[in-house]
Amino acid sequence: MATPSSVPTLHPTVEAVTRRIRERSGPTRSAYLAQVDAAIQRKPGAERMGCANVAHAFAALPGSDKFKVVAEKAPNIGIVTAYNDLLSAHSPLQHYPDLIKAEARLQGATAQVAGGVPAMCDGVTQGFEGMELSLFSRDTIAMSTAIALSHDVFDAALMLGVCDKIVPGLLIGALHFGHLPTVFVPAGPMTSGLSNNEKSKVREKAAQGLVGREELLAAESAAYHGPGTCTFYGTANSNQMLLEAMGLHVPGTAFINPGNSVREELTREAARTVLTITKAKRFAPIGKLVDERCIVNAMVALLATGGSTNHLIHWVAVARAAGIIIDWNDFSALSDVVPLLTRVYPNGSADVNQFQAAGGPGFVIRELLDAGFMHADVLTVRSGGLREFCSIPSAKADGSLEWHDAGASKDDSVVRPASAPFSASGGLKLLQGNLGRSVIKISAVPDDRHVIEAPCRVFDSQEGLHKAFSAGELDHDVICVVRWQGPQANGMPELHKLTPPMAVLQGKGFRVALVTDGRMSGASGKVPAAIHVSPEAAAGGDLAKVRDGDVIRLDASAETLQVLVDPAEWAARPLATMPEALRAANGVGMGRELFANMRRNALAAEQGACTWF
Repeated sequence: MATPSSVPTLHPTVEAVTRRIRERSGPTRSAYLAQVDAAIQRKPGAERMGCANVAHAFAALPGSDKFKVVAEKAPNIGIVTAYNDLLSAHSPLQHYPDLIKAEARLQGATAQVAGGVPAMCDGVTQGFEGMELSLFSRDTIAMSTAIALSHDVFDAALMLGVCDKIVPGLLIGALHFGHLPTVFVPAGPMTSGLSNNEKSKVREKAAQGLVGREELLAAESAAYHGPGTCTFYGTANSNQMLLEAMGLHVPGTAFINPGNSVREELTREAARTVLTITKAKRFAPIGKLVDERCIVNAMVALLATGGSTNHLIHWVAVARAAGIIIDWNDFSALSDVVPLLTRVYPNGSADVNQFQAAGGPGFVIRELLDAGFMHADVLTVRSGGLREFCSIPSAKADGSLEWHDAGASKDDSVVRPASAPFSASGGLKLLQGNLGRSVIKISAVPDDRHVIEAPCRVFDSQEGLHKAFSAGELDHDVICVVRWQGPQANGMPELHKLTPPMAVLQGKGFRVALVTDGRMSGASGKVPAAIHVSPEAAAGGDLAKVRDGDVIRLDASAETLQVLVDPAEWAARPLATMPEALRAANGVGMGRELFANMRRNALAAEQGACTWF
């Protein structure tokens, strides 16, 4: 372990990638920072605005709070919340604003709920029409955050949210108000129920018709059983790991369960932390805190923990919101050198509660800092910098908080030191070839499945694949191509319901893989899957040229994805068009019509699928 007097040397690849990002982002980052600086120089809202504006903004405040913010010019915190009681992860947020307001008063400040943002659950909508709103809900949340903060009477902000699109959306929105000190406030994972491995086994049995709906529902309900995030290491929990690595949380907040005695005090600490920033000489608004080093730290943390493939889309968009340009080449270069330090489902059998008990984010961040894989010289929401995020919070006898070093791994089957990792590389690969560019997560894929070569079967929807599987048509070596699933085609829904049938085929001994311009979520696991293929079929990508029977070679070792067709024939082959029935059905019903403009304007997956450019 490095000591303060022996600061580790930054790994040369991390340094090179950071430099490349900084140079690439020069003009856009400079323009962004100029905008942030201009906003910082203004007087506070209560002094800058007209009397009617101020009266409207504070009309509903209790008299004492109104006096504080107007007469005493006390700091005013804007709370943006993703609370609803449909989502288990967000239901604990219900009473957070009351805690924050009470703590703000104790600190001589005020707080107001600036607005709410929508929060949808991919687990509920998976495989149904609502899932086609999922990706675009991120930008809707960003816009909702902007609307909340547009009242412009705030000196700081707290972002209350946890899950898949919610945190990236809140972060994108917050970065468009980069002059505000901002702290993110999570709710933590639910306690452990039925293990993720057991749940997956029941799902595979259901896909084979070996168990019925009653047994499947019982298993799912035993796994998803109470308040908090799902316990597997998908997109929601990857969000929390990345926020810790970016220094945007109160240290160690990510994986403390709802109802834990420490959780309420951590929420109060978030209010104290953001108010400390507003008063600090070393002023750290979120737009200056999130720089290229901070973004690289997040990328490294993602790779070191085998996190969600969704973040190869979301964090590209987050970086863009701060004027920083990253791409999949950057992820790939880092993945080649960043060690895999965790085994958490679907990359192992442990859940996030076991991860936390074994050392959690604090252990991982310390190991990465000590080994030179993360930038230590970054601003965070705490004055002690990123080293504070190597610790775990607990309550003292009087209920106040204290932090202790994560120490050694409590379970080396779950977390390991950088000197003895599970793998020398991060497990995410960029694949390139005559189908375009795509990514694959191989950290959970068996070594003998990193190269798959087989004839392909082409599907225009995930329903088509399910029907073929049920009919026994896929009981052979096969690469399944599922296209028309990109941002412009139908909003790029997750195709996680394809995991059980593909896992069953692989379990029978067949060599199988998936190739798609859609997403496979943070739960993508042991079946090789080349996802996010760009350009997507609907945008003229070569995925639209593929025909049944074409031999495809997916080679994660060589980092290639090729259709083994004569180059001249491939070049001359026309692009297929989306089937008319599919085109007519896309975007119709369940509110999908309202997102037509987002589908038309969405950038490619590698550009973050952004809709605001």
